[in-house]
Amino acid sequence: MDSIKNYYNHYDEDGRLLKKNRRPEYLLTMEHIEKYLFDDAKILEIGAGTGRYSIALADKGYDITSVELVSHNIEIMKKKVKAEHHIKIIEGNAVDLSFLEDETFDIVLLLGPMYHLFTDVDKHAALSEAIRVAKTDGVIYAAYCNNDTCMYKMFYERRILGLLEKGMITDDYHAISSPNEIFELYRKPEIDEMMKRYNVTRLHFVGVDMLSYVVNNKLNRLNKREFEEYMKFLHSICERDDMTGFSIHMLDIFRKNHFEFDK
Repeated sequence: MDSIKNYYNHYDEDGRLLKKNRRPEYLLTMEHIEKYLFDDAKILEIGAGTGRYSIALADKGYDITSVELVSHNIEIMKKKVKAEHHIKIIEGNAVDLSFLEDETFDIVLLLGPMYHLFTDVDKHAALSEAIRVAKTDGVIYAAYCNNDTCMYKMFYERRILGLLEKGMITDDYHAISSPNEIFELYRKPEIDEMMKRYNVTRLHFVGVDMLSYVVNNKLNRLNKREFEEYMKFLHSICERDDMTGFSIHMLDIFRKNHFEFDK
């Protein structure tokens, strides 16, 4: 975890979603969260970062529990908390939420931890914990970074040859990740395979930013009207099976079923 903590100690996580090329990820994620909100819903965010989602949902009056690994991020989040917010901030790790009771939350957000888990044991621990603390019929949101669109980005940034020479990319162009590389990358079939062991029902699989990161410089030059049309376009394609594979960030949204899930 030291590499991850060091990364976020020096990264502007708080400003990450403000630029036009990053805004689609936030806007489409929030829109899909809002689909399943209801009065008095209890929300857990695991890997809350600096609180971009937690604070926005607290602003709407929801009861929020925010779990975050990096103390630097927690200090930034605490500065955003208002007197009227109902928010509890806990320093903790996504793979062990033993400090939280079973069947507690209506909405569970796992929007960052799967980016930084590198073994099957840890990945399943995080998913199992998120599902465990969700109420039956609760909705869980798990975010992933897409391997193949990241490969496109490496070509555009002219970084691909260096990565190949270091042995960090397989013959079929799958990144070989480790804590030193910070990010774990996925293909959708790998996510589908992981989810087979859980008794959940998928509600949506969303490409929340599509190619926005890859064409970032040009996208940042869009005027307000052009950006509005761009968002309409993303809305029209973000859940199409033939398009979600183009997204840098993928969001898996599923409901916890009534029967016990396998661990």
